[in-house]
Amino acid sequence: MAVETVVATPEDNDPWINAQRQFDAAADVLHLEPGIRAILREPQRELSVNFPVRMDDGSVEVFRGYRVQHNVNRGPAKGGIRFHPQVTLNEVRALSMWMTWKCAVAGIPFGGAKGGVIVDPGRLSHDELERLTRRYATEISLLIGADRDIPAPDVNTTPEVMAWIMDTVSMSEGYSIPAVVTGKPLSVGGSEGRNAATGRGCAMVAHQVCARLGLDPRRLTAAVQGFGNVGSIAARLMARDGFSIRAVSDAYGGIHSEVALDIPAVVEHTRRTGSVVGFPGARPVTNAELLELPVDVLVPAALENQITAANAGRVQATLVLEGANGPTTPDAEEILVRRGVTVVPDIVTNAGGVIVSYFEWVQDLQSFFWSEREINERLGRILTRAFDASWEASERLGVSLRLGAYAVAVQRVADATSDRGIFP
Repeated sequence: MAVETVVATPEDNDPWINAQRQFDAAADVLHLEPGIRAILREPQRELSVNFPVRMDDGSVEVFRGYRVQHNVNRGPAKGGIRFHPQVTLNEVRALSMWMTWKCAVAGIPFGGAKGGVIVDPGRLSHDELERLTRRYATEISLLIGADRDIPAPDVNTTPEVMAWIMDTVSMSEGYSIPAVVTGKPLSVGGSEGRNAATGRGCAMVAHQVCARLGLDPRRLTAAVQGFGNVGSIAARLMARDGFSIRAVSDAYGGIHSEVALDIPAVVEHTRRTGSVVGFPGARPVTNAELLELPVDVLVPAALENQITAANAGRVQATLVLEGANGPTTPDAEEILVRRGVTVVPDIVTNAGGVIVSYFEWVQDLQSFFWSEREINERLGRILTRAFDASWEASERLGVSLRLGAYAVAVQRVADATSDRGIFP
């Protein structure tokens, strides 16, 4: 494939502008009615909060957080909460919109939401992190609830953080409400299989697309950017199923090998040292370099805006599986598609997390829990339906796989909006 060089613009890296561009493309393909288009193009609700937290030394710091609900026409809002120093309102808006489409293409009865706090959790003590979480949960309790808006883990948030949110809301109501969040520990209403669900779903989708393209996973090399919960589990399961994982990376850097990495050994090295960096027998690479390595499959599973117009022409993989939310900008995808690269969109590839979150919510509401085997079987069935519907729409409409997935999702939300009507 020829190398194509394009200069990225500031707008190319604004996730909200990118999310709206993706929606506009789908709306054009669907010839969406102008009124419905206007409704779906903007978030329904946005909450911005500034809240104090007492630090361990007795001082007080004020933090800013957000909770955005993009659309709730198909059911309660659903979406994660991230703690990161680079959180912005536009990022949260984009993530909430992507969640709407993700739930719709999966066929689960949720709308999209997202939350975030501008903070580097690595500089907080455990007690400071708990106080920040509980105060933020109190501030956004105006919106969240088991029948209104159900948060979940995201970047730098964990099952423990979800337990604190559940407890905070429950204490204010005077009784336990496990269904107010998902991704909790098993001891307080969490679901079997939830922790691995996003990475497992990514591996499942990898097999689906390989089957459609006539590719044998045992003949494919792969690189995974982002060796956190999603990336490490996806890498482990893909390696188990035959993919040769040649490179992985995390926030501190990456590693590359000319032969398949021993992924369980990399996981153990990361557990001991805190990073993949320094793994014996592999050469160091940067996160940017990893994206351009000579592999067949690229799994960006870190943050958004990793593949942009500036580097898309140098991506050598012929298959991109979006493990993260929004890792490929619209301009970058145009370049990739022109070069014959298949991009499996985030709203399908990483939908495993929200699907099993839905299972957790259902189990909490009925106080009846399923086995991990049942969870994984149900996950596989729903992901297969979502992927098949997206692929078939792509072929029927003569568009990219992302546009096919968006056409399915946007049409479902548009139908729900039209059927419900405009109140009053």
